[in-house]
Amino acid sequence: MRSRGLLMLLIAIVAGLAAVVVAARWMQQQGGERGRIAVAATEIELGSRLTADMVRMVDWPVSSTPPGAFVEVAQLDGRVVISSVQRGEPILESRLAPVGTKGGLSAVVPEGKRAMTVRVNDVIGVAGFALPGTFVDVMVNTQEEGTQRSDRDRSVSKIVLERILVLAVAQEADRDNTKPKVVSAVTLEVTPEQAEILDLARSVGSLSLVLRNQTESKSSATLGATKAQLLGLKAVAAAPSAAAPATAAPKPVVRRAAAAPKPVAEPVAAAPPPPAPRNTNCVEVIRGLSRVTECF
Repeated sequence: MRSRGLLMLLIAIVAGLAAVVVAARWMQQQGGERGRIAVAATEIELGSRLTADMVRMVDWPVSSTPPGAFVEVAQLDGRVVISSVQRGEPILESRLAPVGTKGGLSAVVPEGKRAMTVRVNDVIGVAGFALPGTFVDVMVNTQEEGTQRSDRDRSVSKIVLERILVLAVAQEADRDNTKPKVVSAVTLEVTPEQAEILDLARSVGSLSLVLRNQTESKSSATLGATKAQLLGLKAVAAAPSAAAPATAAPKPVVRRAAAAPKPVAEPVAAAPPPPAPRNTNCVEVIRGLSRVTECF
């Protein structure tokens, strides 16, 4: 019985070894031909210039080799990464700046874009959550056109730039760090036209950064907020800067009534002469318009 047990144990061991060999061959056949590619020997930060000690060669299935992989370490000497690379991750051409590019933040700025820095604090910088790789909107608070800076009643807040990529905070451009950090300056990626708008905005008022969702690309197209809207007041028409001189009221035109024509004196009809007394001599005397008869 004892010899039979030892025999069964020996058969089990041989079968196990055979299964391991078969499984290893099967896995090797599945992997196909293997080659060697360059991977990161350590964590490489964005904007770093590659050196020989940052890269190592490892075996990799040829059928699974990612596009843009490098098969020689010498091909990577002096190249600059435009995104951070984790340890053991393949180094690809798509993650590198063009040949001859110098290291630093300038290597990260895409063609046609610019990097511009704005001064922030713990409030403007969204309590330190505006980190490299996040997107923000830029809002300006200023006064309406034609008002003084001291006139707070005419203040207006307006979003002037949307979905702006944060390239760096202070002197750090690492996009893998998600811990909030309060800094005094934030560098943004903008187009030349956006750079002009941003420079004008910070010269006419105070800026604020508004953190937005990473995947949201829809424009809000707001009209801006004023103090009258904030308090629910009706817009009051602005008083004229200088009172216009009062126009003298036209003098009333007095029209005199036409003078009534003077009555034309009609000749007074002469009274008929009194009848002459009998047996007397009478003489009719005319004086002007009157006629008198005298008898004697």
